[in-house]
Amino acid sequence: MKLTINHLTHYQYDEQVKFSTQYLRLTPQTSARQQIKEWNLVLPASAVATTDAYGNLMHVLTLDSPHQEIVILAQGVVEIADTTEEETEDSCGQLSPLVFLRTTPLTDADDLIRDFARRYYREEDPAGSLALLMAELRLKMPYTPGATHVHDSATVAFAKGKGVCQDHTHVFLACCRSLKIPARYVSGYVYSRDTEHVAMHAWAEAWINGRWHSFDITNNTCQLNQHLRLATGMDYLDACPVRGSRFGGGCEEMFSEAEVSLFERQHQVQQQQQQ
Repeated sequence: MKLTINHLTHYQYDEQVKFSTQYLRLTPQTSARQQIKEWNLVLPASAVATTDAYGNLMHVLTLDSPHQEIVILAQGVVEIADTTEEETEDSCGQLSPLVFLRTTPLTDADDLIRDFARRYYREEDPAGSLALLMAELRLKMPYTPGATHVHDSATVAFAKGKGVCQDHTHVFLACCRSLKIPARYVSGYVYSRDTEHVAMHAWAEAWINGRWHSFDITNNTCQLNQHLRLATGMDYLDACPVRGSRFGGGCEEMFSEAEVSLFERQHQVQQQQQQ
């Protein structure tokens, strides 16, 4: 499956920002599952390319002159392998999977989450029981945009009983880590024929029997042949596409929109517009 991605992020401020730094994890890497055919970042200034502690490609954008907006555009063409394999590659280099046993404030488990995880987990079938746990979690927490905030933790979202892909993933990570199973957060894009579906997405990976297995809780699937991985980390804060800090600016408004479409369809639309 060949996909076209267009992702716009636009920050506006009430007052001039004197200085800002943005950390951009907006560049996917080629792997056996995804081949990056084209990729481009359109930025208001040059950025320093580097690799973070989790092996993600990261650009550091520093704006040291006064500004009242930041516009970031990521565009590309990616080919996703049509495979039913559940395993995924290790994008963290030499980093031990045991690192992902560590909990974070966003993925800490309380008694309710620990009890929920133990209810469905069976040591003799870790992959199968985690798939069951995923399905039960999706039923317990219906997808509900606007029900949670970006900084809500797993315990807060689980208590509310609803949330979005970020919340589903954080609760699933909390469950896995409470069971002593290494698990990590993945950010990226997903293609859907449903035009109302949000293209920006998050899912989880758990280390089982010596390899990483994928779990898209929101879509209740382990088959990720419509997903494009951007970054991995302990939680949302490690893998979010754009994260930064600023000096000045007053109140902030952020608009983000991502579109993932079939390359063939996008190409046909462009041809029709040119005619």
